[in-house]
Amino acid sequence: MSYSPKIIRTTVAAMFFMAGLCFSSWASRIATIQQKLSLSEAALGGVLLSLPIGLMLSLPLSGWAVNKIGSRKVLAAALSLYGLMLITLGFVNDVISLIVCLILFGMASNATNISVNTQAVATEALYPKPIMASFHGLWSLAGFIGAGIGTFMIAQNIAPAPHFIIIAVATIIAVIISWKYLHNDHSQSNTGSAFVMPDKTLIALGLIAFCSMVVEGGMFDWSVVYFKKVVQPDEKWIGMGFTACMCMMAGGRFVADAFSAKFGLRRTLQVSGCLSAIGLMTAVIFPSLATAIIGFMFVGAGISSVVPMVYSAAGKSTTMQPGTCNRGSFYYQLYWFFDWAACDWCFGRYFQS
Repeated sequence: MSYSPKIIRTTVAAMFFMAGLCFSSWASRIATIQQKLSLSEAALGGVLLSLPIGLMLSLPLSGWAVNKIGSRKVLAAALSLYGLMLITLGFVNDVISLIVCLILFGMASNATNISVNTQAVATEALYPKPIMASFHGLWSLAGFIGAGIGTFMIAQNIAPAPHFIIIAVATIIAVIISWKYLHNDHSQSNTGSAFVMPDKTLIALGLIAFCSMVVEGGMFDWSVVYFKKVVQPDEKWIGMGFTACMCMMAGGRFVADAFSAKFGLRRTLQVSGCLSAIGLMTAVIFPSLATAIIGFMFVGAGISSVVPMVYSAAGKSTTMQPGTCNRGSFYYQLYWFFDWAACDWCFGRYFQS
């Protein structure tokens, strides 16, 4: 049965939202779990290595599965598993359990990302103008809502376990409701290799995404620590840098499609890179409260459009299958490993000192 592009778009958008909600729910309770297990910043940075390990382990299987059985089945299974693994993170009582659960959480996360972006590429093909950034905007919006829910749970002294159970149940219900409206691309799948050597254009796009997502990962994981250790504002302002960045990131993604349609991919990426560089230099050179917030706002605006635009362009590749392009490229592997493995490990020890 064929559904209207609007229904399909809404369904895929819901999957992006739930994926973002799962991730932000975990992120909002990292400090709680850190305190529960008595982890220092350095130890936390080491434990967070488990996420990129899980991502790396799942890359061959996820790309192959999308090409073999279709992104709809992979998305339904992976997003459901994403929610279930979130629950396990709420019950961990020791570091070893946390590491194992984070590895599995990372594997589910990567499979979800590959499959949901493959669905998004297919949905974008139904429209005459770019819409990819709006999907990622909903992922960012879910980040706000997830952070808000986490803040409420913390204020009410609710442990991570019941918090995560609620999110997981909502996620699985959303998957069940959305199942029949997702693209059934199984007939378009193939048995080809999950890894194909990208052409020069995809390599260039991968490098751009690599640089932008290192910045994005730094904002997610260490912006609050930077404010606390370097900017040193009043306690109530510590999260403002992260909030400012995420606000601009979410807002930028909702206007990026129109900007790209008018000015083109090249100009969009150029402007994005300039904004990110200006923002980082402002926050680092002038580490006061006002200037750091302004700098992080520029960073948020700069990183907002890069990943969606790269996904969209990669999805139009004629040399690689969509499931291989989306999140499975060599440079995306480098990003996830470098960002969480290198940045978390190094920053954890830097801020510890």
